[in-house]
Amino acid sequence: MNVENIKLINFRNYDSLNIKLNEKVNIFVGKNAQGKTNLLESIYMCALGKSFRTHRDKEIIKLGKNAAYIGANIKIGNYRKFIEIKLEKDKPKTIRVNKIELKSFRELQSGLNVVIFSPDDLKLIKGGPGERRNFLDTSISQIKPVYKYNINRYNKILFQRNNLLKSNRSKSDIISLLEVFDIQLSKIGSQIIMLRDDYIRRLSINSKENHNNLTSGKEKLELNYVSSIHFTDKSKSVIEKNFFQQLKDNINRDLRAGTTSIGPHRDDMEIKLNGMDARTFASQGQQRTIVLSIKLSEVEIIKEERGLYPVLLLDDVFSELDIERRSYLTRSFNHMQTIITSTDIIDLEELKGIDKSVFHIEKGQII
Repeated sequence: MNVENIKLINFRNYDSLNIKLNEKVNIFVGKNAQGKTNLLESIYMCALGKSFRTHRDKEIIKLGKNAAYIGANIKIGNYRKFIEIKLEKDKPKTIRVNKIELKSFRELQSGLNVVIFSPDDLKLIKGGPGERRNFLDTSISQIKPVYKYNINRYNKILFQRNNLLKSNRSKSDIISLLEVFDIQLSKIGSQIIMLRDDYIRRLSINSKENHNNLTSGKEKLELNYVSSIHFTDKSKSVIEKNFFQQLKDNINRDLRAGTTSIGPHRDDMEIKLNGMDARTFASQGQQRTIVLSIKLSEVEIIKEERGLYPVLLLDDVFSELDIERRSYLTRSFNHMQTIITSTDIIDLEELKGIDKSVFHIEKGQII
C-alpha cells in the first residue's frame, strides 16, 4: 500500500501543497519547524482519522484561517481510494472516502495502515500505562476493526458507570443499577483483553527476534500483558466471568473513589530488557533500540494480517540511530513505502542506492 499524492490547504504552516510521492522512499529535508512533521501528520490522519500529535483539531488549522483540508489518493493492492478530511474551527471535522461523507471519523476504514517512529515514541517506555494502552489501541485497531468498535463502546459504558458511582443516589440504588453496566463492561472488556493478550504475544515474539539481531544477541527483550483482571484460563467465558465478579467485589472501593478501579482501562504492557524493567534500567540508547524493535514488529504483524506492508513514517530518527541500527532499518525499505524527515541529507548516507525522491522544505513550501 502507498500514498500516491497528497494535497494540503491551510494545514499547520502549509498554505497550499500538492505533491506526488515515490512509491518507495521519500525524504523530506529541512531545518526544524519548517513543516516536515506536519506532512507526516497529514498522512497519519488519512489512515486513522486523527492526529498523533494533538486531540484538538483546531490546532491543526493554519493560524488566521477558518478551515483546513487534506486530500490523498491512496493505493491498497489493486484498489484505490480518495480520502478527504476537512477541519473547521466551529464544526466537527468531516471525512469523505471516494466522495462519500462519513457520519463520524470513528467510521473511517481507510484501508491505509501506517507505522510511525518518532523521538516521542520513547514515551512508550518512559511514559505511564496510558501511553502503552494508547499504542496498543491504535495498533490493534488498524488490523482488527472490531477492536476499535469495542473500545469505543467500552469507553461509553465506563463513562456512564463512573457517572453513576459519583451520583447522589442512595448506595442501594447505585448497587442495583451497577449490575446492568457491569454485565456490559465484562462482556466487551473480555473481548478487548483477549485481543490485547494475543497482540502482545505476537509483538513479543517478533520484537525479541528484532532486538536480538540489533544487539547481536547481547540483549533479550520481553513484552508481557499486565491485566487488572485476574485470570488463569484465557477463554472468553472465564475472563468475562472473572471480570464481572471482580467488579462486584470492588463496589465499595469504587464508590469511595467515584471511579471504576479495574478493567482494560487500567491495564499495561510490561517491557523487560534482560529480565529488568526497561523503564528503570534501560539507557536512552537501549530504549530507542527497544522502540525500533517494537515498531518493526508492528510492521510485520500488519503484513501478516493484511497481506500488504504498511506505510512507514520516520520522523527525525535516522540521525539518532548508529550505523548498525540504520542499516538494519534500511533493509526494510525495499518492502514498503517509507517517508523520512531529516534536518540534514548527510544523515542518510545509507540510502544512496535506494529508489527515492528528495524534497527540501522551507517555511511550509517545497523548494
